[in-house]
Amino acid sequence: MAVIALEKQTMTINLIEELSSLIPEIKFETGDSFYWSPEKLLITYNKNLINDKSGQWALFHEVAHAKLRHVNYSSDLGLLKLEVAAWDEAKVLANLFQISIDEDHIQDCLDTYRDWLYRRSSCPTCDIVCLQSSPTTYRCHNCNTTWSVSASRFCRPYRLKVVDGKEKRLQSKTATFS
Repeated sequence: MAVIALEKQTMTINLIEELSSLIPEIKFETGDSFYWSPEKLLITYNKNLINDKSGQWALFHEVAHAKLRHVNYSSDLGLLKLEVAAWDEAKVLANLFQISIDEDHIQDCLDTYRDWLYRRSSCPTCDIVCLQSSPTTYRCHNCNTTWSVSASRFCRPYRLKVVDGKEKRLQSKTATFS
């Protein structure tokens, strides 16, 4: 059993070294989750999950963000586009290592962003899906309601209705985004 664990650990170290050689300016470090930091040119990965298929897929996804030089996004839809591009590139990268990323896994991951986007973009008055007018503001083309959303993509998608220039908290019907 210990031999198998050592083989997996060696395989993981080799994978990270080989990915690092593809983009030598990027550093890798262990942490609690998988994350690409464009400011630090750093990919953080969870060493407890890296031996699982889904952990390796997450690593390829973060490396894809780095390889594609994803830095920032200016709209919620822009974030979704970056995520789709990163998964497309992750499949290409994984293929170099004879690893196949499960399409259902990719779609499940993208669904979290799609659900988050849907919740943020749904008008609190008439439930019509609308477009952003600024990074933290939506406006309904149907009933002219304006609402604000958090700049964070990691929190519950609260919507604050703007009435007479003032924000008013709405009762949220949404779940926490993870």
